[in-house]
Amino acid sequence: MVQKLLRGRVLNFVAEPQWPEDVASFQYLEDGAILISDGRIIAMGAHADVVAKAQGAEVVDHRPHLLMPGFIDMHLHFPQVQVIASWGSQLLDWLNNYTFPAELGFADANYAARMAAAFCDQLTGHGTTTAMAFCSVHETSAEAFFAEAARRDMCMIGGKTMMDRNAPEGLMDSAQEGYDATKRLIAKWHGQGRARYAITPRFAITSTPEQLEMSGALVAEHPDCFVQTHLSENKAEIAFTKELYPEARDYLDVYQRAGLVTDKLFLGHAIHLEPREIDALAETGAHPVFCPTSNLFLGSGLFDQAGLKARGIQSGIATDIGAGTSYSMLQTLNEGYKVLQLQGQALHPYQAFHWITRGNAQTLGMADEIGTLEVGSAADVVVLDARATSAMALRMEAAETLAEELFVLMMMGDDRAVAQTYVAGAAQKAQGLAA
Repeated sequence: MVQKLLRGRVLNFVAEPQWPEDVASFQYLEDGAILISDGRIIAMGAHADVVAKAQGAEVVDHRPHLLMPGFIDMHLHFPQVQVIASWGSQLLDWLNNYTFPAELGFADANYAARMAAAFCDQLTGHGTTTAMAFCSVHETSAEAFFAEAARRDMCMIGGKTMMDRNAPEGLMDSAQEGYDATKRLIAKWHGQGRARYAITPRFAITSTPEQLEMSGALVAEHPDCFVQTHLSENKAEIAFTKELYPEARDYLDVYQRAGLVTDKLFLGHAIHLEPREIDALAETGAHPVFCPTSNLFLGSGLFDQAGLKARGIQSGIATDIGAGTSYSMLQTLNEGYKVLQLQGQALHPYQAFHWITRGNAQTLGMADEIGTLEVGSAADVVVLDARATSAMALRMEAAETLAEELFVLMMMGDDRAVAQTYVAGAAQKAQGLAA
């Protein structure tokens, strides 16, 4: 395969930054290069060193832009691409008024395929190269999701949502149907190419105890699969869950009793946690996922990142499209910064960009595959332009450090700041293709 050499300023995290001046946590090269062959990084370093290793490589010069690993989005909903920016309501009303009606359409294979292409275009257009997504209850939805990701050689994690109560007709399966369909999808897609499967009971309210037990059976049978669901997003949700599961000690215990709580479990939101739940998360290694734009949009509450981290709990960060208000992980950092500020917690730009790259990859247990620019990693790369808008360019006139540039990107950036995105070495955006 023809080699490709990307030239620009290169940023690659090698450890989690521990303080604002922790420059040992990353590599930064003013004139760097990434050499790609067959979808993998085969060299990364100073341009002069890397170009000497290139053999007739196609050169794409992105100077003066910043090259870093593609972003990783840990929680979002593929069938909600046409739900984003639907006016007001809190969680349960929002699901009934907007989400469930929209998801009914994904029974149609052609519609699901069209939405899958649009979904992946939006992700890569905003610099995201890997995501963990909920599909709808329909097998057609998951098939479309994985087929589109495979077409792009994109590392995507997802699963057919399982729901057998408290949802409209046409959006429910049964415990047995959900189990059987999930088994088929795992057999077909999990570990095929770059695809990974996530066993996906939506949340306790929309699954009977029988369905959660069947989900637990799937977890036991497929321990290498991920598991995704929701936890403690909204106080009314928690109260309803307690009514449905009066025998459970708390919300997380509903999932524990079903055998879902392991270090492969990803729990969207996890805002209103009881002390016992925090203890259980720390003991099991399960992962909360911070969804700041969604939490603010639905008025759900404030995620306690510092408190969870102090207990050794490793959290992801995500857009939560479509209650989330932007596909951009940059804008997710923007709102995350503010949520943490309200609690007296700081999010330094080095920590922020580590979180959406290597940090999320580590949380997935996939840092040897994604989230860094190390040799052998997939060539998933985002190219960032901190002067993409006139307002950003004006601010950048006064910026003197890399940290300042990153902070401008996370507070003012969006898809306009993404000059190009590469998935397995292939450019995804129409612009910026010329060498």
